[in-house]
Amino acid sequence: MDIALDTNFVLSTGSPERYLKLLSEAGFTHLHWCHHWNTDFLYSKYEIAKCGEWLKTYGLKLLDIHGSEGKEKNWASLEEYERKAGVELVINRVEMFAELQGSGSVVMHIPWYRTVTTEEQRKVITSHHEALKRSLDELMPVLEKNQVRIAVENTVCDTFETIADLLNTYPEEYLGFTYDSGHGNVGDRWTFDPPHPGEGLDHLEKWKHRLQAVHLHDNDGLSDSHRPPFTGTVDWERLAKIIAGSSYVKPGKDGSIRPMSYEVLIQQTSYWNPELKPEEQPENKLREFLAESYTRCEKFSRMVTADRS
Repeated sequence: MDIALDTNFVLSTGSPERYLKLLSEAGFTHLHWCHHWNTDFLYSKYEIAKCGEWLKTYGLKLLDIHGSEGKEKNWASLEEYERKAGVELVINRVEMFAELQGSGSVVMHIPWYRTVTTEEQRKVITSHHEALKRSLDELMPVLEKNQVRIAVENTVCDTFETIADLLNTYPEEYLGFTYDSGHGNVGDRWTFDPPHPGEGLDHLEKWKHRLQAVHLHDNDGLSDSHRPPFTGTVDWERLAKIIAGSSYVKPGKDGSIRPMSYEVLIQQTSYWNPELKPEEQPENKLREFLAESYTRCEKFSRMVTADRS
């Protein structure tokens, strides 16, 4: 079965080759390229070419790239030079995606309103959101040229207001959204007692016709722990039904359906040894983690398939 997993299930920086090899051996067929997702790192043509070699070597295909909003190169910055630099950073990932023949989307984080947002906070977020729209205006010709779509991602306690505005403003050929099941499941524990439950599935139901990427993982509803499916409180049955009726499973030009994409981390599981550095984690533990993750991911992928039929 075609299933995608994140390249950074251990580390987000450095060479991913070791982890690509392990992903392939565990049975995963596609990649959610998540290296350097929160950095200002620009991939050179040499690095992109090397990534292409690794994909061929390990029999993997690129599904999505998690683009970076950057630290100093930020496409929603109120500083114009930083915003422009952020646009260049997004273009770098768009061109990388096209070069590596990705079949999904370039996933991007955006400014968002939380379940509880003060008026002062709302003013600041709104300013960043308007800066982001200037960046998207500049990016539209690049997306059209490369035939690449950006999928903006929901985050923790997201009201979906900024996502909705973008979906209503830009064409679906070049802009959709990513549903992150872990983010959608986290409730607002900072304001409410008991914590306000996550409302992500309600928002997903409303906007499922614009769903273009998924980041599937689990948690306890209190923290964004990126655990494998069926280890927390995500309503996987409801999620499967919504995805099965969404634009995500619409057949492509060749009739194929995009694989489900998972974004799990080993750090919040029993396979992780906190006394060791990430690169020192025993390979047998990495393999065991990937084997269990594959079984859990395959279970959910089959649920979506069953709900489509």
